[in-house]
Amino acid sequence: MVFLLYLDNWGCSHNPAYSLGGRKKNDKVEIMSIRENLKNVQARIRQAANTSGRLESEVQLLGVTKYASDEEVRELIGEGLTALGENRVQNAQDRLERFPEAQWHFIGRLQTNKVRYCEQFHLIHSLDRWSLAKEVDKRAKQWGKIQDVLIQVNVSGEDSKTGLSSQEATCFAKRVLQECQNVRVRGLMTMAPFVEAEATRPFFRETKSLYDQLQQELGVVWDILSMGMTNDFEVAIEEGATLVRIGSALLSKEDSA
Repeated sequence: MVFLLYLDNWGCSHNPAYSLGGRKKNDKVEIMSIRENLKNVQARIRQAANTSGRLESEVQLLGVTKYASDEEVRELIGEGLTALGENRVQNAQDRLERFPEAQWHFIGRLQTNKVRYCEQFHLIHSLDRWSLAKEVDKRAKQWGKIQDVLIQVNVSGEDSKTGLSSQEATCFAKRVLQECQNVRVRGLMTMAPFVEAEATRPFFRETKSLYDQLQQELGVVWDILSMGMTNDFEVAIEEGATLVRIGSALLSKEDSA
């Protein structure tokens, strides 16, 4: 039997229901589970990659932290998962300051007037309209950087999801390539309908086909196909995803992307 004794700065024991910082013991148990959750997700990524004849190293895991506490973010980073995604600008600003060692991605719908707060993002996943592309290009020039982005596509046509159709994406990508000198498109991002995992396969397959087609038409080489979340990431990997966005499978909370 193992006993845990929590001590404050004066060497006095606390109520064992609480850890340092006033967090309940249940929170400690939850944080400890992140390590196992991460191992489990990595094993599932490896299996899905093997099933499709790919290497695990070809798929990047992005931890979604919308519903994560700072303690959980710290634990993820401590376990070596430093590629993290936020989909709310306000939260992201605080997180960027508190955890500069992480590589932060913006994965939510980005309002044009919030682009000015996005200088520190490694990658913006949700470029989906020309007004946004122009603003990102303008701000990136002011920041003295080339901003990496993904074009968000909506191959399912769901009204509840943003993103360009396959036809729109072709013209849009050409225009960004020609007119936005401080924006670098790295690939595509999509979200499948929230259905049974196997039912998402046609949407991921179509997105991968579009990803290949656009590279050929535009004469470019992309390296990021962001698709797949907790509910469906294994199918996404089997259909060619190079980046999966995982929240609830890591945190045991509602997925945010």
